[in-house]
Order: sequence, then C-alpha cells, then structure tokens
Amino acid sequence: MERSIKLGNEKVSKLLLEFSIPAIVGMLVNSLYIVVDRMFIGRVVGAMAISGVSLTFPIAIIVMAFGMLVGIGAAARISIKLGQNNKQGAEHILGNALVLLIIVSIIVTVLGLILVDPMLIAFGASNNTISYAREFITIILCGSIFQIIGFGLNNVIRSEGNPKKAMTTMLIGGITNIILDFIFIYIFHFGIKGAAFATVIAQCINMIWVLYYFLKGNSMLKIKKGNLILKWETVISIFSIGMSPFAMQLAASVVNIVLNRSLGIYGGDLAIGAMGIINGIVTVTLMPIFGINQGSQPVIGFNYGAELYPRVKKALKLAIIAATVISTAGALCAHIFPNILVGFFNKSDANLTAITVNGIKIYMLLFPVVGFQVVSANFFQAIAKAKVSMFLALSRQVIVLIPMLFLLPHIFGLNGVWMAAPVSDGVASILTGIFLMVQIKKLNSKDKMDPSGNNISLGEI
Repeated sequence: MERSIKLGNEKVSKLLLEFSIPAIVGMLVNSLYIVVDRMFIGRVVGAMAISGVSLTFPIAIIVMAFGMLVGIGAAARISIKLGQNNKQGAEHILGNALVLLIIVSIIVTVLGLILVDPMLIAFGASNNTISYAREFITIILCGSIFQIIGFGLNNVIRSEGNPKKAMTTMLIGGITNIILDFIFIYIFHFGIKGAAFATVIAQCINMIWVLYYFLKGNSMLKIKKGNLILKWETVISIFSIGMSPFAMQLAASVVNIVLNRSLGIYGGDLAIGAMGIINGIVTVTLMPIFGINQGSQPVIGFNYGAELYPRVKKALKLAIIAATVISTAGALCAHIFPNILVGFFNKSDANLTAITVNGIKIYMLLFPVVGFQVVSANFFQAIAKAKVSMFLALSRQVIVLIPMLFLLPHIFGLNGVWMAAPVSDGVASILTGIFLMVQIKKLNSKDKMDPSGNNISLGEI
C-alpha cells in the first residue's frame, strides 16, 4: 500500500508533477496514433485519403468511449477504495473491469463491422472518400479489443499509484505505431491499410504489456480468478462514474457526424479533410490536458475518499492553472503559426491549406478557456459526482455545440461551422464555473473545523 499512502501524505504539487508528467508524455505519444497516421496519409496518399480517414473519426471515438466507460470508471472507484484502505475491494473492481472490457470490445467489433458502410454514408462519405474510409476503419474495428483492454486497464495502473508504468505503456504503443507507419506506408507502400495495421499492432503490444503487469508484474493490485465473476453492484458502480466520459465520447462522435455533414454541405470533401487536420492539431493540445486529468484523478480521488479536503482543493487549483497555460499556448500557436502547423499534414494541395488555416483560427478562438472547463468537469468525476461531470462535459460537446452547428452555418456558411466551437467553449466554461463555485463552497464548509485553515475560494482558483 506504500504507493497509495503517499497520495494522502506527500506534497500535492509534487504528487501532481509525479503523476501528471508521465501521463502528459504518455498522452502526447498516444495522440500520435491519430496525428502521425494523418500526417503520413496526407503527405503520401493525398487529400481525399485524409478526408476519408477523417470520416472514420466518429467510429474511433466510439471505440475509445467503451474503453473509458469501464477503464475510467474502474480507476476512479479503485482510487477511492485505496483511499479507504480497502485493497481487496480494489482488486475485485479490477477483475470485474477486465471482464467488462472483453465483453464490450466484442460487442463493438461485431456491431461495427456489420454497420460500417451505413455509418460511413451517414457520416457524410462521398464516392471520392468512402473506399478510403472503409479500408481504414475495418482493420481498426477488427483490432478494437486490443485498444479497449489496453487503454482501459492502463487507467487502473495510474490509479494504483504507478504513473510511470502507465506512461511506459503509452510510449511503447506510440513509438511502435510511428515506426510501423513509416515501414508500412513509406517502405512497403501499403497506403491507408498500412496506417491501420500499424495502429492495431501497436495497440496489441500495449494490451499484452498491461495484462502482463497485472498478472506477473510488480503491480500492487492483481488480476485474480475469483474476481472475474461479475457482480451487478460492482458493474453499476463502475458504469456510474465511467458514464460521464463515455457520454462525452459518444457526444463527441455525434458532434463529428453533424460536423462532417455540415462541412460536406458548405465546404465539400476538402473541408472534411481540413477538419481532420484541425482535429489532429487540437488533439496534440488537448492530450496534455487529458494527461493532467489522469494525473490529478488519483490524487483528488484518494484524498476525497480519505476526507482530506484541503488537499483535494489544492490539487484542483494546480491542475486548472496548468491546463489553462497549455490551452492558451495551443491557441496562440494556432493563430501565429497556422501555415506551419498545417504544413505537417499537407504540402501538395493549396486549397486544402487555405481552408484549414482559416478554419483553425476561428475554431480555436476561445480555446484558452478549454483547459479550465475540461479539468473542472473531470474534478466532479474524480469525486464520484458522475451526473454533474456528465452534464458539464455534454454542455461543451452537445448542449451548445450541436445547435450552433445547425444555426451558424445558415448565417455564415463554412465560417459558421468553425464558429460553433468557440461559442460552445465560452458558454460551457461559464456553466462549469457556476457548478464549481457551488462545490467549492461545500468543501469549504466541511473544512470549517480544520485548524489548518486551508480553505480556498473559486476566486483563488
């Protein structure tokens, strides 16, 4: 229990650095699954190919959503159990999580392969792009079990207090993916199939690594046969927390569908390709913020379970500051160096470059507030307030964004599609600030008897 005990005793800033830096590095490398694929495809195969791959993004998000449903839900519950000094309960959750990951991965693969063509057509695929999209996503779906299990259990590695091991998992997969992308696309000229096979093989290696850690490695928690029997109350407890990131991912998938259709109507296939490039750039910016979320989750969850509320608030404050710095830096880069960023993905099509440069400047206009919004929504997830977390996540992904995607393009055309994102970012951040203020007041009221006087206000955050 030594790893978890330090979560309640060590300096909060040191803990966040220890947990978040490996997570940030790992998430950045993990983002290369998306970014490097698109860079190789855009430069080698062409503009229509990158548009085709962009159309598969909603399906890829759905696959990731199921990994989050179980993995993040289990990780949050395990953090709280460890904070309560209940190792046996934590291992029971781990065993049930593995079984659930296997079940959902089989369901995702079967349904995905059956519905792949109808989904792509519904997502806005044209005669120019559907063959590229189908070729890529079919292979990804066949290997989805590797991604779901590997990603899901890697969250648990971090929650038990071993962030460096979790980072190593992502590094292994990300570096493998880059090497195989180069070999399959540049040397063997496999095209889109090469990018897909590179991703699946890398994810398979990830899964093997993670399973070995919990079966034969130096993990504090072990996968035990007796814990593989599903218990309804455990399943519900995992899903109740995992439902927030799951819903957020599904919402992101729906948004991508609506977005692609709007882009197809107002800008054609090249606009869809431009969104693929923008998504790649945004992903690189968001991944460090997600890494901060992953690093802060066990710190916040453990200390909340142990009723060490001043430490909970300190971790939240530092996480918000760090995430805001990152989101602001990303927005500045998008506005100052857009041509350089787009050039990593496209060199041959001037029209694609022009559409993308204009789009990213508008799309990331209010991106500096995204760091605050994402971290704060994750905070409610970490303290097991799943409904609030889900609402705040959906406020940015669905509640505001989708209506804007229908309204603004009618007024501003293609620019209206790009404008929907900053409007959503701004409104969601205001809503999040209101909910966070209420929660901070509740935590402060619990600290009134604390002689240390470590109260903190929203203004201080």
